[in-house]
Amino acid sequence: MSDRVYNFSAGPACLPESVLKQAQKDIWNIYDSGIGVLEHSHRNKYFDRITAETEADCRAVGNIPDDMAIFWMQGGATSQCYMVPANFLPEGRTADYFQTGKWANDSINEVHHYGKVHICGSSEDTTYSYIPKGDQVKYSDNPAYVQFTSNNTIMGTEFKQNPQAPGDAFLVADMSSNIYSRPMNFADYGLVYAGAQKNLGPAGVTLLIAKKSLIENPVRELPKMMQYGLIAKKEGRYNTPPTFGVYLMGQVFKWIQAEGGLEAMETMNREKAAIIYDFIDSQDFFVPHAEKEDRSDMNITFKCPTPELDTLFIEQADAKGLTTLAGHRAIGGMRASIYNAFPKAGCEALVAFMKDFAHTHAGATA
Repeated sequence: MSDRVYNFSAGPACLPESVLKQAQKDIWNIYDSGIGVLEHSHRNKYFDRITAETEADCRAVGNIPDDMAIFWMQGGATSQCYMVPANFLPEGRTADYFQTGKWANDSINEVHHYGKVHICGSSEDTTYSYIPKGDQVKYSDNPAYVQFTSNNTIMGTEFKQNPQAPGDAFLVADMSSNIYSRPMNFADYGLVYAGAQKNLGPAGVTLLIAKKSLIENPVRELPKMMQYGLIAKKEGRYNTPPTFGVYLMGQVFKWIQAEGGLEAMETMNREKAAIIYDFIDSQDFFVPHAEKEDRSDMNITFKCPTPELDTLFIEQADAKGLTTLAGHRAIGGMRASIYNAFPKAGCEALVAFMKDFAHTHAGATA
């Protein structure tokens, strides 16, 4: 890592070093055009190439079927909280949501503008430390769609299997923090959206993957900038897109392919997560937040015996080049975000520090 520290940020997060180095070159002059990628018009042939390659590489990496559109928008995943019900929730039907943390709640709180919402499963009772499943899930009588947050960045939980939408309902997934971390069958979804700043690229661009048949016409009259079908038809260029974000996301797709694809990502991510979880499970100083069977491979949440020790841990870790480990204010403690681009060596360095810290402060009590 030389002059770079280990960045455990939950997002914006670390990017592959080879991608950053390629971007350095392309910011000055891309495709021998004499113009940097930041300066190109989104209507010229060079950005046509960026658009085409980003879409094609995204489709290849995810094995996305031809009946699904790939496009991108601004506004982050947060904008999708209201765009989903605006486009998909017709009068007289209900939208079913899994309540598994803050980002799920943000989506739930926007539905009332367009119709009824039903919480079909919730882990609020334990500060979202698990994923509702089995008898804990109760769907409404006639949902238009079922939405879930596939990985809960703040709480450190992850859906290991998709929910099963009832009747003619389709699945909507906010995959912002675990998209392309492992193989996924995108044919199972009506819509997937993901803010790029965790696992795909920089902040400012949101990837969307949607069944073409579902986005042809919204269920109500909407402003043009809120219509999925129109944005997809215009290849994400109905207005000026976040051009650098689209370019860099495309470079990340190329990196994933060069590293062996999603199967390789899954193997690597599970190995990285196991390094930290295995240590946590071997001792009793650090306490994990998430239930073992629902732990995220992307975001590992844990605490020391006291809040004071949490603060000291974060300060001392930062001084050793283990940065951005503070947990979200909703649960405190620590959070190690280890997305695709995060190196295995960083996980090993964190565990080494955790061992030393626990040994030094073993006499502390809650």
